[in-house]
This record gives sequence, structure tokens and C-alpha cells, in this order.
Amino acid sequence: MSKVEIFADGACKGNPGTGGWGALLVSDGHEKEIFGGERNTTNNRMELRAVIEALGALTRPCEVVLYTDSQYVQKGISEWIHGWKARGWKTSAKEPVKNEDLWKALDAAQKEHKVEWKWVRGHSGHAGNERADQLANRGVETVLR
Repeated sequence: MSKVEIFADGACKGNPGTGGWGALLVSDGHEKEIFGGERNTTNNRMELRAVIEALGALTRPCEVVLYTDSQYVQKGISEWIHGWKARGWKTSAKEPVKNEDLWKALDAAQKEHKVEWKWVRGHSGHAGNERADQLANRGVETVLR
């Protein structure tokens, strides 16, 4: 199984506003950058989109170490999703889960891989996270042009 490190980030100019997502995939000394953007979105949606798109870029099952500066994404996929699914996509307060469509897409995207989710503090000089942030902002620019 190939080993891949993924650094993913989302950005939003206004929240809601114009958003972007970006990811850096690193494997065997090779790097791949991906990014994109959307109008009328939120930062949390872009954080989710970044990891979904990154996992979707993998062409075969991989061992993945995925770095995100979003505790929403890291805790959501590692901890909270189990309860949401058991409750029919409701929170513990019986409210609908926000961004359910993307959580379902992420749950499906990670299934064929062995993913280790790691949280890193954003804008703290972590090289991979800084590159992902730059890519997310490039994603915003694609929409603003």
C-alpha cells in the first residue's frame, strides 16, 4: 500500500462568502497540488471539501497521514461522525448535522484508505499547512477572477 501525506486547508473571504480549498499530496518524494473554489460557501465547507478532494485524487488504496488545521474536520471524522450516523444524521441536541452532504462524501472517500487524522495549529509555520493555505487562497482567486 502506498504511503501518502496530505496537507489540506480551506479558506473563505467572508463567512459565508467566496471560498477556496487546497491540498498538497506528498508520496515518495513527489508532490501534487490541487485547489478549487466556490461562491457562497463557508469556511467549514471548504475545510471539508479540501480533504474530500485530496482523498478523491488518490488512484488506489493508500496509507494516508492527513494534516488539517480544522478541529471541526479532525474531530468530526474521528469522533462525532459515529454518533451522527447512529442518530440518523442528527446532533446530540437532535438538530440536523450541518454540512451532512459533505460529511457523507468524506465518510465514503476515506473508506478505501487507511487514514490517520492529525490536527496542526494553523498559521504556526507548519510548512505543509502553510502550502495548503496558499493553495486554498489560490482556489479563492479562481472564483474571484
